[in-house]
Amino acid sequence: MGDNRARRLLRTVKRAAYLAAVAPAVGRLPAALSYRMACWRGDWHFRCQAGKRTEMARNLRLVLGDELSPAAAQQVTREWFRLASCAAVDEMRLRRGTQPLRRLVEIRGREHLEAALAAGKGALVCTGHLRSGSSFSVLHASGFPVTTIGRRGYNYDAGISSAERWLWELYFRPMRRYRQRPNIEPWPGQPQVAALAAAALRANEVVTITIDAPPLEGDRARAVETPFLGRQARLLPGAVTLARLTGAPLLMGIAHRAADYRHQVLEISAPVPVDGDIETVFERCAAKVSAAIRKSPASWQFWPETGDLVAMGIIPPPRDGSPAAGAVPRPPGKLLHDGSADSAPARGRSVPAARSQRLRLPRA
Repeated sequence: MGDNRARRLLRTVKRAAYLAAVAPAVGRLPAALSYRMACWRGDWHFRCQAGKRTEMARNLRLVLGDELSPAAAQQVTREWFRLASCAAVDEMRLRRGTQPLRRLVEIRGREHLEAALAAGKGALVCTGHLRSGSSFSVLHASGFPVTTIGRRGYNYDAGISSAERWLWELYFRPMRRYRQRPNIEPWPGQPQVAALAAAALRANEVVTITIDAPPLEGDRARAVETPFLGRQARLLPGAVTLARLTGAPLLMGIAHRAADYRHQVLEISAPVPVDGDIETVFERCAAKVSAAIRKSPASWQFWPETGDLVAMGIIPPPRDGSPAAGAVPRPPGKLLHDGSADSAPARGRSVPAARSQRLRLPRA
């Protein structure tokens, strides 16, 4: 117990030093150098974190099977560590504003988003955990007011201290500055999530939502089985339900990083057809995310997270009987829609105020 506490303290001190000294310096370096350093750092973590490296290679082989040889799984694992470090550099560059990152991110499909917003009902943009949060900050700075529905993972880990949570908040603050409204946390059993998202859509804004998150214990009854990565995964179709309730068009937003590691492309699709039942529509959205992961497996965040993959039903539970997912802690005060975030308005686009009408939610 004492050893674990000492390790957590050392990790907190290292993260504090990194945020205070290293992150600002790296964010000011030329892009070619900073992302090359990110790759070096990723390679170092790949060599040092043997347990995580082994777990991830195992999970890749379990899911993708014959699509990846053992050598290819190791290469994807190494690339995963590199992309994680590059995503951190994206966030460091946001500390200086969005201009340093806007030069590196190309947004394709603006016309689809503009056409969707022309109807006046906002737009829901579905994505996956593809390390694309910073590209949506660039989308916001380009004139499209963006609000995000998504979990902050450190708030769901009961083993993280308040000091560590504070440091994570500090780390992600630059990215949250470039959102129209504060982050909406989808805690289980909180109907306010739909109401807050609907308010943003009524104001003709863009709401992004990741659709490949594992369902938490309180949400598993609402999960549906859908084809995903060659499996029947248990995922939450909340984006489709919200689109049906509000009439907002449903689009896909998929980001991928170029071979030079510093340039990115965010592709916004045409609206997804919403004919059919909720499961059918959600299957179309999940297929887009699944295809993006197969195209670039190293981009997906969840490969080393065995518990999350089990909760989604993508891999079987470990033989040792360890739980698939831990209990969800109570949300801290005002966490559902944190008013303390320093949000910056989108440029170049006027946003009408939200009407005061209330969203009527269907009864469970």
